[in-house]
Amino acid sequence: MPPADGGRPWRTWLMLGGRGAGKTRAGAEWVRAQALGIRPFAETPARRIALVGETIAAVRSVMVEGVSGLLAIHTDAERPDFEPSKRQVVWKNGAIAQIFSAEEPDALRGPQFAAAWLDEICKWHHAEQTFDMLQFALRLGRSPRQVVTTTPRSMTLLRRIMADAATATTLMTTRENEINLAPDFIRQLEVRYAGTPMLRQELNGELIEDRSDALWRRETIEAYRICEPPELGRIVVALDPPVTSGARADACGIVVVGLGRDGRGYVIDDRTVRGREPLAWAEVAVRAYHAHEADTIVAEVNQGGELVPTLIRQVDADIPIELVRATRGKWVRAEPVAALYQRGLVSHVGSWPELEDQMCDFGPDGLSGGRSPDRMDALVWALTALMLGRGDPQIRDI
Repeated sequence: MPPADGGRPWRTWLMLGGRGAGKTRAGAEWVRAQALGIRPFAETPARRIALVGETIAAVRSVMVEGVSGLLAIHTDAERPDFEPSKRQVVWKNGAIAQIFSAEEPDALRGPQFAAAWLDEICKWHHAEQTFDMLQFALRLGRSPRQVVTTTPRSMTLLRRIMADAATATTLMTTRENEINLAPDFIRQLEVRYAGTPMLRQELNGELIEDRSDALWRRETIEAYRICEPPELGRIVVALDPPVTSGARADACGIVVVGLGRDGRGYVIDDRTVRGREPLAWAEVAVRAYHAHEADTIVAEVNQGGELVPTLIRQVDADIPIELVRATRGKWVRAEPVAALYQRGLVSHVGSWPELEDQMCDFGPDGLSGGRSPDRMDALVWALTALMLGRGDPQIRDI
């Protein structure tokens, strides 16, 4: 249920919750009530509603067509029509919900709304820009409102929303919704992630601060974050392959970084994949190479040896490959890269939440969130090759 207004009417209802806590169902029910004018949620129907997610595919598969999404929670008599080609959900009373992606913030210029549902904002690539564009569009009706449903991550936008006097916050834990989940779901998470910050964040919905001994600080990343990169002189795709393959394997870190003509590094993409066979992640790396018109693929060969370049050349025989071999621990390799950030020489273009989570939870034990930091490893290889490179151009010992 939405929080009561009390003496301070709210504009934003922020639901912070763990995985499976019921955030999607709550957000969908609120939108349904807005569209149909169901009291005490709404006095009158909201004729125009915005549905904003990480991507258009995410909005469709989770917020609209998902098991807890809009289409599923209506009765047969009141269920709206989904018009994918028009990117909208239409109710019989004329209410319309338009769907938007955080990949396209400018799509929110022009439309106007009386209500909005924002899902998983901590995963949005252009989070600040998309949120700000939506605020200008929330201008219909007597009291336009928005609901934000997300598992928390330490990010500037979330803190900004929480600090706003017009925000009402509801905290939701996964355990509170245990009756609606698989019997061993919570137990498996507790066994696998016991004692880690990830468990508190993903199960309890807690906002976790940076660890004190981490090499990277979020405020440093935020200070130099930009929306668009300058002209880039050189671009590399860095590949940190997993030791094993299959559904339970570590992820294959794939990060794209460019070197500006100003001498600074720019992190422009994270295409890390998990649970894929070796040839599949090689294909992802090659697609990233072509999409960004990169100069080379930098690949770590400690685990895969000759397998890594062989796989890449199976996909595209003409791609230049620079091989690197780790001779020192992760912490020692990462220190000079972290120093580049501290000197203000690296910018993240947009937001890369999962990569940044690994960076800001990486400690002297060489782990992040209790696991190997695959995305961060790829980042370190990329920036080392671009800004700290040394040694043999074919196989570098780093």
